[in-house]
Amino acid sequence: MNQPHLLPVECDNKSGISMLRLFTLAFLVGIITGLGSIAFRYLVNLVAHFAFSGKIVFQLDANTYIPQSVWGAGVILVPVLGALLVTFLTEKLAPEAKGHGVSEVLYAIHYKEGIIRPIVAIVKSLASAISIGTGGAVGREGPIVQIGAAFGATLGQIIQMHASQRIILIAAGAGAGIAAIFNSPFAGVTFSIELILVSINAISVALVTIAVITATVLSYIFVGTDPAFIVNVITQKQNYPQMILSLLLFIPFGVLIGFVSFAFIYVLYWLEDFFKKLIKNHYLRHAFGMFIVGIVFYLLMVFYGQYYTAGVGDATLQDIFNHLIENPCFLLLLFTAKLLATCLTLGTGGSGGIFSPSLFLGATCGAFYAAGVHYFFPSLSIDPTVFVLAGMAGVVGGATSAFITAIVMIAEITQDYNSLLPMMMTAALAYFVRAHFSPESIYTLKVFRRGYSLPQGLQANGLR
Repeated sequence: MNQPHLLPVECDNKSGISMLRLFTLAFLVGIITGLGSIAFRYLVNLVAHFAFSGKIVFQLDANTYIPQSVWGAGVILVPVLGALLVTFLTEKLAPEAKGHGVSEVLYAIHYKEGIIRPIVAIVKSLASAISIGTGGAVGREGPIVQIGAAFGATLGQIIQMHASQRIILIAAGAGAGIAAIFNSPFAGVTFSIELILVSINAISVALVTIAVITATVLSYIFVGTDPAFIVNVITQKQNYPQMILSLLLFIPFGVLIGFVSFAFIYVLYWLEDFFKKLIKNHYLRHAFGMFIVGIVFYLLMVFYGQYYTAGVGDATLQDIFNHLIENPCFLLLLFTAKLLATCLTLGTGGSGGIFSPSLFLGATCGAFYAAGVHYFFPSLSIDPTVFVLAGMAGVVGGATSAFITAIVMIAEITQDYNSLLPMMMTAALAYFVRAHFSPESIYTLKVFRRGYSLPQGLQANGLR
């Protein structure tokens, strides 16, 4: 098993550059990543409109469903055509752009001294926009993380600097990407600290923060400051016994979400291995996987009136928050369909992030569990939305090992800070359960399967 090389942070020596130059570069990384996230949003919208309606339109509210396609049953072939384009881009130009992206960033940091080819950012943008826009059940954050990281790495290669400084710029780009795509600056910083940075001190965190602030401001200017989801949690004053009982209900829920996180990882990589053995040709493999994805969201439209699992899935989440989707059987159906669609999209060769699918899976589980709680404990005054928020934080944190980022991000994108204790309880338990059954996260397992190990969090460099 190959071991990672952990690099110290050095900023004013013969192999590094000055703090002032690093500050300037971090600011530039924030600008490019922020603008890149905006351009990527419009590109996804353009592809989605053209693929489903044949029109060239750039605007699309993420919290509204994709309109019923003019192609009728032919919409099943839309993700198939997208798959062929994505496979061409990733096979011919940048294989690193395949998948959710963060794994490739981690591999580059620990085994390539932060070297990422500049073309990866371009190919990742196009491939992910096509995957999402043609109905792939993946998220926007993975591409933006890889795009921001690739630009930071490119600057670090153009300007001669110590490898540890280049890694800080990569972390700055990755954090800025999370911040810009979710309008969540704190989550951007914690994401870089939890997953990207090799070691932290005031210098590295400050530089990441500069990039995150810059990207967030640009996102505010072009996208607005509204939260990603409109959430109204009804809080009722509870006495201490009620509060403790309510919190205890999140213990079995956290365990359940831990199993869901493990299932997400297991099914994704099981399907990847299965299809690699079943279909050797990369084009046919991804096309076949996306054909199944197309059937899934077409059947949902036929029987339930919406393409619930197509694309990012924000509209479905907003309906869950608005209590428009409450039937437990339907929630279970949506969970299963999204899990299958996401794992097929990524497992057969698609490109996109796993944060948004994780939010979807957590939200449907939370609403399902809430229905059971209110059936057996009708006297407890717990808003079902609290379980939805906790489920979202739990699946993100459990699957990625970034559970602090998950808690902070959910609070920021919903602007609800009243549910922190349930979210913390659920995310922590979900992480422990997932780690018990799968020591590797959804990010590190991809690298581990190649024969390389990655540290599970920050480690001190004892050889400095």
